[in-house]
Amino acid sequence: MAVNSGLMKREILRNCFDEELKKLYGDDVSVEGQRKRYISALESFERLYGEKSVEIYSAPGRTEVGGNHTDHQNGKVLAAAVDLDAIAVVARRTDNLIRIKSEGYQSLEVDLKDIEPCEREIGTTNALVRGMANGMKKRGYQIGGFEAYITSDVLTGSGLSSSAAYEVLIGNILSGLYNQSEVDPITIAQIGQEAENQYFGKPCGLMDQMACSVGGLIFIDFAKAGNPVIKKVSVDFNRFGHSLCIVDTKGSHADLTDEYASIPKEMKKVAAYFGKELLCQIAREDFYRQIPSIRKACGDRAVLRAMHWFAENDRVDGQTEALEKGDFDEFKGLIKASGDSSYKYLQNVFAMKNVEEQSISLALALSDQVLRGKGASRVHGGGFAGTIQAFVPMDMVAEYKTYMEAVFGNGSCHVLRIRQDGGIRVM
Repeated sequence: MAVNSGLMKREILRNCFDEELKKLYGDDVSVEGQRKRYISALESFERLYGEKSVEIYSAPGRTEVGGNHTDHQNGKVLAAAVDLDAIAVVARRTDNLIRIKSEGYQSLEVDLKDIEPCEREIGTTNALVRGMANGMKKRGYQIGGFEAYITSDVLTGSGLSSSAAYEVLIGNILSGLYNQSEVDPITIAQIGQEAENQYFGKPCGLMDQMACSVGGLIFIDFAKAGNPVIKKVSVDFNRFGHSLCIVDTKGSHADLTDEYASIPKEMKKVAAYFGKELLCQIAREDFYRQIPSIRKACGDRAVLRAMHWFAENDRVDGQTEALEKGDFDEFKGLIKASGDSSYKYLQNVFAMKNVEEQSISLALALSDQVLRGKGASRVHGGGFAGTIQAFVPMDMVAEYKTYMEAVFGNGSCHVLRIRQDGGIRVM
């Protein structure tokens, strides 16, 4: 239900929404900061569009816990929504125009009279908005215009999936404004992947959108692409005496699309050797038996990347089982094994086109140095540049944060918590 923006600011100041904010962001200190953030977003909206009846939507970033580059071959993943999010202050329009101003970016406008892919928009935010609208409409949902102000603390290029958070945010806005919030999270995630693949031009899998949309820590098996198996895994890392940390190494993602694309391309090349489209359609024993012939047809790196995929699927099962039975040492061992496999077999820790820049490699080496075998670290997300993930004993978090930020800069190490809600309408 839309509420006047001025009234909403006053209600926030009176702490009327503190319980909702605490559910999303954690402790009282975080809530105090979020109150200021939400009021600032409302004020920015009013400067752009005037005082109006508005709604506020939120979509979280995500962290990949297990399953590095498995989703695009319909494999298994373990992923979680985190307490960094994008929020949108939104007012419905009576025409077909979507107007969005995102903090730090130029305003955009999309006319819903034309929601087909546009080649000149490849790689732009306009493409994502147009793709989300088209995906909703072709599934029979209503779409319509709106104006929005968006602010996000999901770090762009950090491996926390700022693009997926944005897609899920737009999906929830269209669901809330025009479909009584009846579009389910899985459908919104699937539309987000389509928008990114077909409109934005990035060949991503479905993990990012699914984690942002569903929320919590979730195990996903994509074997049946149109109907993935999703299971929530109840876990509190604090209960095991560890914090989840993400370190942004500030490595540049510029010109890395071909590096990312080479991974699914080479995995699919191995599948094509067997007359299949994806690795999930191949029996492991058949793959290993025919490696001598596969390496001649596909190359050694393609074989190594396929080896990573088969083993990583097993690790996701093992990680999930370890968490469910409370064996955190086993879980950490599998995190370490996943990182080792990504480094040696998947080979997405640094880009071959620029071997002098190895910020992720350095961050992993430094993590080994400071954790001294007591935690675990791995490459996070797509790789090549960006972030690492570390599970750090709580009594070492301050030391770890100080150590990593001395190298990668103040604010580069983020201590995160798992958020149970995916994309939602807030307040």
